[in-house]
Amino acid sequence: MIQYRELQSREDLEGMQALERIIWDMEPIPLHQTMTAIKHGGVIVGAFDRENLIGFSYGFAGFSDGKAYLCSHMLGVHPDYQSKKVGEALKYHQQTFAAKRGFTHMVWTYDPLEARNGYLNLTKLGAVSFKYLENCYGEMTDGLNAGLPSDRFEVHWPTTASRSEIDFPEPESLADIVWLNEMPLLTNIRKIGSAQSYTMPIPKDFQALKKQDPKLAIQWRLDSRKLFQELVANDYCAIELKQDRDWHSYIFVKKSEVYYGGTAL
Repeated sequence: MIQYRELQSREDLEGMQALERIIWDMEPIPLHQTMTAIKHGGVIVGAFDRENLIGFSYGFAGFSDGKAYLCSHMLGVHPDYQSKKVGEALKYHQQTFAAKRGFTHMVWTYDPLEARNGYLNLTKLGAVSFKYLENCYGEMTDGLNAGLPSDRFEVHWPTTASRSEIDFPEPESLADIVWLNEMPLLTNIRKIGSAQSYTMPIPKDFQALKKQDPKLAIQWRLDSRKLFQELVANDYCAIELKQDRDWHSYIFVKKSEVYYGGTAL
């Protein structure tokens, strides 16, 4: 049975560093940074299989527009434990600890073309995104991000209320996917009008696409960027990622339609 608790000791954080290397094959966060974060309001939650750390969610205190929030910066799960709901549970435990500290909401980023992350953040957790950050971290050299602009969705997730159900008509599609040499291409891109909701398709496995055709991956980044930026500029926010057999699709609705516990977003 997987157990969850806060990481607070130096030994805990050294275990987190080792796990970072396994998951991303990159230099881990320095101990002096993570130790400072947890001493000043940060929340780092670990998932343990017996004594072995197999996942973590790292967050530090943030402040914007007169409100404090938890910036849940990094979520990592050992490859042997992925797709087993460990990441989802880590987020919920971190949300509980954040609420106890008085944070009203949590914020983090993810690559909008990474379908697994989109499904977890929006569909499972019920978070939303209404900000698109172009090349958020500049050039990155790790295996997941090398060779692409580091565009990100910024995710917002209140700590004390769930998202209310949203009643919207059948969404209009903003683009289609066609297949060329067994590779998905974004085509028939349409203009954003005044519909209550839209769908936007993305590849089912962006990392596999990137390995097979790096140039096509860059094209996906640039084409989708334009649509995501236009949606955000027109006050739409992403609320869900629907999984289909060959590709996945985001659902966007007007930000004014989104409520958490009866309170507007």
